[in-house]
Amino acid sequence: LLDLNQQDTVISCRDHAIMELFYSSGLRLAELAGLNLRDIDFGDQLVYVTGKGNKSRLVPVGSQAIGALQKWLTKRDQLGFFEQAALFITQQGKRLGVRSIQKRISFWGKKQGISEHVHPHRLRHAFASHMLEASGDLRAVQELLGHADISTTQIYTHVDFQHLAKVYDSAHPRARKK
Repeated sequence: LLDLNQQDTVISCRDHAIMELFYSSGLRLAELAGLNLRDIDFGDQLVYVTGKGNKSRLVPVGSQAIGALQKWLTKRDQLGFFEQAALFITQQGKRLGVRSIQKRISFWGKKQGISEHVHPHRLRHAFASHMLEASGDLRAVQELLGHADISTTQIYTHVDFQHLAKVYDSAHPRARKK
């Protein structure tokens, strides 16, 4: 989904920045939709997020997402809505809403030939699973996702366990062979 072959239009640049930011940061849909321009620190590659329960956190963002955001902001300026505080806007200068973001991600999923429905939470899930798989640090992933309770984050350990079980089954001499 992130490697889509897109045109260089205002909307495709915006949508690409949205998808890169979702995957790079693990933000919730409402958190991303609520971002303002001032919430992005390009120098330190951080996003200031207000999450559930009005709790704030700083989330690091990868260089690909930062590049996509910078490209989007160049295109956004061409729309001419300089007084709009929202990071992601429509062609009419209004804040892009939650439902619109869902529709755009679904659109790109279909365009990429992905048969099942693609929704923003799938990118958050991929972020969490990949971070946990690479680091093994459940507590850090909990903080990045903004989970109040670690049991919510533990859902992602199940995915990692499935991978371990597959590796075991295929590699151990006394494992169940299929």
